Amino acid sequence: MSRILLVEDDEGLALGMEFTLKDEGFSVNRSSSVKETLEKFKGEKFDIVILDIMLPDGTGYDICKYIRKESDIPIIFLTACDDEVNVVLGLDIGGDDYITKPFRVKEFISRIKAIQRRFENRLCKKTVFISDDIILNTENALVKKDGHTISLSSQEYKLLLIFMNNANKIMSREEILDKLMEGAGSYFDTNTLSVYIKRIREKIEKDSAKPRYIITKRGLGYQWNIDVKKG
Repeated sequence: MSRILLVEDDEGLALGMEFTLKDEGFSVNRSSSVKETLEKFKGEKFDIVILDIMLPDGTGYDICKYIRKESDIPIIFLTACDDEVNVVLGLDIGGDDYITKPFRVKEFISRIKAIQRRFENRLCKKTVFISDDIILNTENALVKKDGHTISLSSQEYKLLLIFMNNANKIMSREEILDKLMEGAGSYFDTNTLSVYIKRIREKIEKDSAKPRYIITKRGLGYQWNIDVKKG
């Protein structure tokens, strides 16, 4: 049974979410502040963290930054703010996904299960992808460029793996989202895909404005443009 740390200071919403998650077979531990959350995280083991952004004594961003120093556990932001600035900030500091309130129950559960599957699959598969000066090792989820380790969120890592596993193939935004969300792509904001790709380009390209690896095919989608070898 997967253990979820649910951080939400709206008691009514938190109770409803807890009931839904437990009904789906998850074990849920709730907290409503930064202090309480950090105490629970230090003392217990969790499989997924769901973070509200606005909390009485700080923000979910503060919690995410702390967790990322200690663990690569999947983190999902729960927020009423869906503008690009908030999305970019959440993803940039290590969040794996975000869900905007109000949300549909099926979407909520689908996104959580998709994140869980991706994380588990990442731990199981052992393959090395080599593309020019980029090396991705699935055994330890390590990505290097020119010998230097690149820090990626779980979603950025998954997206990079999708591209490298489909080298030289033009993929539509819909196809990429479906692979990224493992069938739940219809629930995903397509603008967020652009954010992920922008962030990855900034980390792997010498000039993100003139990408060599992930190129845009106008009206068609995206393509990983460098040959990939598997080791």
